[in-house]
Formats: sequence, C-alpha cells, structure tokens
Amino acid sequence: MNDRTEDFTTRLRDTTDDAASIVRQMLAHYRAQGQPVELFEAMKMATRLELGLPAVATSDENQHSPETERRLEDGLLRGCREAGAMLIQQGRVMEGWMYLRPIGDRELVRRLMSSVDVDDDNYDALIQVLVHEAIDVGRGYELVLEHQGTCNSITMYEQTIAGMPLAERQAAAEKLLLHFYNELTDLVRQDIHGRIKDSSPAPDAGQLASKSLGKLLEENPDLLAGGGYHLDTTHLASTVKIASVLTDPRQLEMALELTNYGSKLNSQFQYPGDEPFAEFYPMYRAFYRTLLGHDVPDNLRLFARKADTVDPSVHGTGAIETYAELLARSDQPAKALSVMIDKMPAEIPLQTYIARLIELLGDVPADQSVAVEKRLRDHCLDRSDLLAYAAVAGRRRSENASATE
Repeated sequence: MNDRTEDFTTRLRDTTDDAASIVRQMLAHYRAQGQPVELFEAMKMATRLELGLPAVATSDENQHSPETERRLEDGLLRGCREAGAMLIQQGRVMEGWMYLRPIGDRELVRRLMSSVDVDDDNYDALIQVLVHEAIDVGRGYELVLEHQGTCNSITMYEQTIAGMPLAERQAAAEKLLLHFYNELTDLVRQDIHGRIKDSSPAPDAGQLASKSLGKLLEENPDLLAGGGYHLDTTHLASTVKIASVLTDPRQLEMALELTNYGSKLNSQFQYPGDEPFAEFYPMYRAFYRTLLGHDVPDNLRLFARKADTVDPSVHGTGAIETYAELLARSDQPAKALSVMIDKMPAEIPLQTYIARLIELLGDVPADQSVAVEKRLRDHCLDRSDLLAYAAVAGRRRSENASATE
C-alpha cells in the first residue's frame, strides 16, 4: 500500500459521507493512482447508485425496466472505455483490448495502439490486436516485417490477411511491396556499384541511389545474365502476386518493375502460378501494364482468352474473375458484370459472388444502370436464387433511402 492509498483509507475510516460520495472519491483515487480494473468496478457502482440501486447487484435482484437496463449498459460501456484506455496507455495491450472490444470504437483503439511502443513483452499482443483483430493491419504487418522478416510476413498474409476485406489486404500489401522493393533495389545498386567501382571514371554513388529498380535494370540489361539473383525468388513471386490488390499508380509501377526483374531471372527461378498466371511473370506484366494504362486493349484480349479457355473445373474461376476485375479497374464495370454473369459456372453458388456483382452494378454509369440491373435480376431468377434477387432489389432501396437523408 502506497502513501496515497494509506491516506485515502485512513480518511474513509472516519467518514460520514453517503455511498455516492464515497464512490466519487474512489473514482478520483483510482484515476490518480492509475488503477484501471478497480476504476471499472467503481464506475459500475456509481452507475447503479445513480439509478437508485444497491452498489452491487444481488443474486435475487428483480428484473429492471428497459430504460434502467439501457442506462446500466451505457454505464458499463463508459467504464469499459475509460479502463481500457488506461490499460493500453500503461502498455497492457491485451487487457485493454478486452475492455475496449465491447464498445465497438475501433478508431479509438487504433489511436491508442498507435502510441504503444513495441517491445518483447507486448509484441505478440500487439500483433493479435492490430492484425488478427484488424485494428490497424498496416501497422501490425509492418511490425511483423521488422521483427520476423519477409518469409513469416508472407505466410501471415496468405494464412490470415488474404481472407480479410480489401482495405486490410491493401494496407498489408503496401507494406510488403515497399519493404521488398526497397530491399531489392538497394541490393541491385550495391551489385552494380561493386561491378563498376574500379572503372574510369569512378561511379557516382549518389546518382545510383537516385535511380529506380526499373531504371537500373534498363541500364544494366545483363545484370542477371549469369543466372544469379539478389533476394529470395519465391518471396519476389509472392510480393508480385500480393501487390495485385493495390491501386496507387506509383505502387503499381513498383510492382511492374519487380515483375520485369523476375522476367529476367534464370528459368529455374521462374515458377508457374495459378491460372490465369500460369506463365507467371509474362501474365503479371500484362496485368500491371493494363492497370497503368499501357496496351490496354491487347492485354485485355489476352486475359479474355484465358477466361474463355481455362477450364474452371480444373483450375478454378480465377481466370474469369481476374478478367472481370481488370475490366472493372479499366472503367468497364458493365462489361465486367456481364463477363461474370456469362462465364461463371452454374455449379458455383451465386451467393459466393453476388456481393461483388452488386458492387460492380453500383459502378455502372447511370445511363446503363437500369438495363444492367435488369439483366442481373434476371440472372438471379435464372439461377433460382431468390436471396440474390432480393439483395439486388435491396441495393436499390438502400440507395433511395440514402438519397433522401
């Protein structure tokens, strides 16, 4: 017991204050002492006393009115918020998260977590909350890259993050792309500098440092001619694949440069991918060039052929979905939706991709939307999927409601 606590308990021995006043003093004491668990319990007591209830519930307590229950719950959530914030500020990450989870304020948790310095004691808890609970996937994934390296980070992406919503996947993919691209570019610069350091005139290290990976490869076309490489080639392939969810042009350009690097590797390091990327680097090169606006018609025809010729029963529907995604990201959402309707096999439940079709419908220009929506509704009925039909109809209703707010 410290001096402040001893003084406080001494005052309580002789107090004549009522219960509400005592609890208010306890609240001030626990806040000053930084005792979040005790603060939480005292806040529960304060709420009950405000409502004219005993400070602690008894086993035979009568059922309360809906209004009283609501106020009790509000008080409980206020306690969760304050105690949870205090716990995280003290570095007690997992305990704090357990208190803050019920309030549903993920932005508050994100802000609180941003001020927590990582160490060996809290690293696992931070990754659990930031990544697995999706509070701040970008920051959590960056920590994994820093502390566990590229290999473990890619495994985490494939096992955990790949199934998350797009925003979370993009946050992690950006961190991986920047990490891998910068590391590879630095190694390529060092390699080039080492090869020419004894030449005349001497190389300008500052000039090398300013050049992108793409420029370095362009100026040194024989860099990989001997069959060598600068970083793990499986990590390169994974990064190229994972980066496909990104949309920022500079990031897409970096992914394309990685793809060009991969295409120069010895054939033993060019691994086949899943369709439509069986020819891994050539197809990803076409993919990224399409997104960057290069040779779009030719590249789209290439992916259209894949969608037409790859057997979904053998290779899955990736070729169809990739073609549709490229169309959507090339400002052709109506055609993307038509491709999905026309080409997705009947044995694939419509429920597994109706949400994506509705998203595409939302991107269709106004002068086409009525006809495209009619086609989608008819498709739902042709598939005898009334739930999907209702989902499409419900989209229109929610749009109308939003417009009137």
